[in-house]
Amino acid sequence: MFTAIDSSEANTQSHAILAAARDGAQKSRLQYAGDVTPEQAWSLFSAGIAELIDVRTGRELQRTGSVPSAPHIEWLVSADMSKNPHFLNELDSVVNKGNVVLFLCRSGKRSVAAAEAATEAGFRNAFNILEGFEGDGNPRLGWLNRRLPVTQE
Repeated sequence: MFTAIDSSEANTQSHAILAAARDGAQKSRLQYAGDVTPEQAWSLFSAGIAELIDVRTGRELQRTGSVPSAPHIEWLVSADMSKNPHFLNELDSVVNKGNVVLFLCRSGKRSVAAAEAATEAGFRNAFNILEGFEGDGNPRLGWLNRRLPVTQE
């Protein structure tokens, strides 16, 4: 359950979340800005501090739902699950390169690849959402299992 907080407290918390994620990324030598938990991602996204991009397939969204108001840009496409050749162009059309952007997939693996590709393309604030939407089969992990907001299409 989330409690209401004032905007200055939200900004302080958001900056602390992002600073800790960046510090962890530096220590782990990640090729993107860092990792955040599903709860941290929702806090950043719902406060308007970050944009959230769902990189799962359309079929996955239909099956399990999606994060309310989050744009969808598939990382992998077609039956052979090849990399979406238009991913970066599509991302560039919905996100300013200077904005904080959080990537979400099913288990937290494709979102790492998306964050790395975005960083390489000049998005310096690209973060991965740990555990993904479904938690890779673990009933205690992931956006869905942590009972964060979901819309069913």
